[in-house]
Amino acid sequence: MIRWLLVVLLALLIFNRLGPWLEKFGFGRLPGDLRFKLFGRIWFVPLASSLVLSAVCALIARLL
Repeated sequence: MIRWLLVVLLALLIFNRLGPWLEKFGFGRLPGDLRFKLFGRIWFVPLASSLVLSAVCALIARLL
């Protein structure tokens, strides 16, 4: 259980850092992606984008 929480936390941190670059490809603007302001900082929770990216990664892994 802790391993999955660490994976989710790491994925969210990566999405936060790569947010501006991924927005050029349409990620972060999908329905289901959350963006809110809390304590003066904008937080980005990419639920739909992470599902799309995991499906693409699974497809690539299956083909290899």
